[in-house]
Formats: sequence, structure tokens, C-alpha cells
Amino acid sequence: MEDILLIDDDVELCEMLTEYLGRYDLRVYAVHRGDAGLQTARSRSWPMILLDVMLPGMDGFEVLKQIRTFSRDSVLLLTARGEDVDRIVGLEMGADDYLAKPFNARELLARIRAVRRRSETGVATNESDTLVVEDLVLDPASRTVRRAGKQVELTDVEFALLKVLMHSPGRVVDRESLAQDVLERKFNPFDRSLDMHVSRLRKKLASDGGGEERVKTVRGTGYQLVLRRPLPSERG
Repeated sequence: MEDILLIDDDVELCEMLTEYLGRYDLRVYAVHRGDAGLQTARSRSWPMILLDVMLPGMDGFEVLKQIRTFSRDSVLLLTARGEDVDRIVGLEMGADDYLAKPFNARELLARIRAVRRRSETGVATNESDTLVVEDLVLDPASRTVRRAGKQVELTDVEFALLKVLMHSPGRVVDRESLAQDVLERKFNPFDRSLDMHVSRLRKKLASDGGGEERVKTVRGTGYQLVLRRPLPSERG
């Protein structure tokens, strides 16, 4: 069985999820306070952390902020709030995905499986060869990324996004394809998840490469891994 850390103060929900996810070989360890949840997260590596936003002791955003100082464990944020800003803040702080309450347990299971697949393979492919695009080097085997020789720390979603973009350097990859390949769900123009993950990836690559932008937004279409040298077909 695979272990999951669930940090949520709704005891009844925790009991229901423990029973439901247990049917699918997922063993849930439930903690009902933010401060205790952070301590449990520090105690070991977790394949998945389910983190509620509204918690006693320490709110979920602070817990997530602290987790990202010492761990790259996958975090799926649970929130009962209706404002999109809360979900955006969670993604900006390094959550791998989010799910708004109330939610269907089957949808939660699907999200967990999608995040776990990204963690294990980056994207849904069997490719294992190192990718090199100019000064960017991505190694799926060790799950590392380097730019100009310096390692760039990425979340699983950011790693998956970069891998897809590096397979089509200089080409625009549409949002629909990215949502399907990386998030494993259909693109929803009202879902800001993809945009926020790309924004974080862009900032990390720029900060490790002298500020030069490597991921470009093509308005109304998608995203592009920028090349320093134009593609042969684009040269004059």
C-alpha cells in the first residue's frame, strides 16, 4: 500500500476518505491541525500530501510554505473557499494541484493518480533519455534540470511542463495539449492551474539564467520554449 498524509480538521471527511482510498491500496494518515501536520510532513517523505486550507494551529498556506522549504513531496490542496485567489495563491506557493470542496471522492482519486504518475514519469511517456536544448538539460532518470550548469529545483508539474516544451523547442504548444499531457484533464479556460504552473516555471528558469526569459506565452494559443537561435525554417 502507498501512504498518504491527509491534513484536514474535518474528522468525518478524514474517516470517509481513509475508508474509500483504502480500497485502492492507499493508506491514509490523518492529522487534524496545521502545526501537527507540518511536524508529520517533516518526519518522512510522503508520496502524496492532501492539505486543507482552513486549519487550526496553522493555516494550510503557511503549512505549504514551510513544506516547500524542505520537501518536494507532491501536495494537493483542498479548499472550501469559493474565491479563485485562494487556489491561485496555493499554486504560486508550490501546490501541485487543487480540488475545491465539496468534491467527489472518485475525482480526488483521479487527481491523486494523475499527480503520482507525474511524480514517477514526468509525463505519460516511457521515454528516459536525457533532453538537451541549448543550455537546458533535463534528465528524467534522476528527475533533475540544469540551466547553464546550475540545478533548477522544480515541482513535479513544472518538471512535466518543461519536458513537454523541450520536446518541441521553439514551437508553440497549445494549452489543450498541455492540460491533457501534464494535468491529465481537459483544458478549462476558467481553470488557472496551467497558467500558474507555467508562471512559476518561467520565473525559476529566469532566476537561474541571468533573468533571460525562456518560456513565452503566445496569447490565445499556448506556450513556447524560446530558443536563443532561431529554427532553420525561421532564418532569413
